[in-house]
Amino acid sequence: MTLTREINQVRPVAAAERVGRVHYAIRDIAVLAEQLARQGKPIISLNIGDPVAFDFTTPPHLVEAVIKAMRDGKNGYAPSLGVEEALEAVRADAERQGIRNIQTAFTTYGVSEAADLCLTGLMNPGENVLTPSPDYPLYSAILAKLDAEAVPYRLDETCGWEPDLDGMAASITPKTRALVVINPNNPTGAVHSRKTIEGIIELARRHRLVIISDEIYDRLILDGTPHTTLAALAPDLPVVTLKGLSKNYVMPGWRVGWVIVSGPGDVLGDYTEALHRMVRARLSGNNPMQYAIRPALEGPQDHLAVFIQKLRARRDLTVELCRQTPRLSCVAPRAAFYAFPKIDIPEGDEEFVRQLLIEKQVLVVHGSGFGPLGAPGHFRIVYLAPEEMLRRAYKAIADFMQEHYA
Repeated sequence: MTLTREINQVRPVAAAERVGRVHYAIRDIAVLAEQLARQGKPIISLNIGDPVAFDFTTPPHLVEAVIKAMRDGKNGYAPSLGVEEALEAVRADAERQGIRNIQTAFTTYGVSEAADLCLTGLMNPGENVLTPSPDYPLYSAILAKLDAEAVPYRLDETCGWEPDLDGMAASITPKTRALVVINPNNPTGAVHSRKTIEGIIELARRHRLVIISDEIYDRLILDGTPHTTLAALAPDLPVVTLKGLSKNYVMPGWRVGWVIVSGPGDVLGDYTEALHRMVRARLSGNNPMQYAIRPALEGPQDHLAVFIQKLRARRDLTVELCRQTPRLSCVAPRAAFYAFPKIDIPEGDEEFVRQLLIEKQVLVVHGSGFGPLGAPGHFRIVYLAPEEMLRRAYKAIADFMQEHYA
């Protein structure tokens, strides 16, 4: 009886307050989809950028490289910074793209861990980072966990989702430590011009900011628009470049990413050592998976031509059908596999996405879920699916608009 009374007096375990500020719209909306699926309703899932979920496959020579590594006994812990041959390939690839003054490179569990490590090693509570709006929600989630602030800068839809440099400059305060650039961009599919990148670099130079450049989609350029590797234009600045195999090489579940820190060594020494301490503390990245990095970066690239050809056709279909649907408009994406249509309706975009899922079983993500300000009145759609599936989804969206807003 005494033990029972003591158990009944145990307080509920309260979550840390900071977690209340962590949101991830891309996965959060999927909870409702899972409930509907359990009721037997078939869901057209166009919310997550996973090419393997559709008709894309990992290049066979990369699968073979990892199988060989496993058979060769590469199943223990890797060196903390990464497998040497992988790091050599990462550095060589960065140098081919014009990056100089490389102070360190290390592998990570995808770009998600890369972003987490780089922000954790940089930010103190109360400081802030400029992030694009709309933003990939990972960045604001990490900053919330760190008790730091994501200060959004606007991407201008009327200019092809280019950053608003004047607004970015006006947002910088004495507490600003860094700015994040996602180029090619998720969720809009934009590719920022060299002129814009140079403007961002000049802002960082003037205000002594670290630049975190997320370039995970850099090889999925759909229209031949040149992609500018930011660090190549800023050898005098501290730049953290994030890349990986997940998207370009169709292996998101392998969780293979990396970080390249470039810039003046005398400025970056303390930060670099902080990153190394955290990497050592997590012990090791995925050992056998890292043996795919060299053959990916230096081996055959045949899959990219097929990948891009399919994406271009599906992008064109997406834009065409969005523009044919009343109350929808869409800036054509120029890279990756996301479109970010605008919806002209009286309801909020989150309610729109919820009702579309309930009534038509089409799963997309509300624009207001992308960062602190998001992009209300928009939604993100992943156009990786085969054209037949996309046509069914767009027909369902058009029917939904007709039924609700005719």
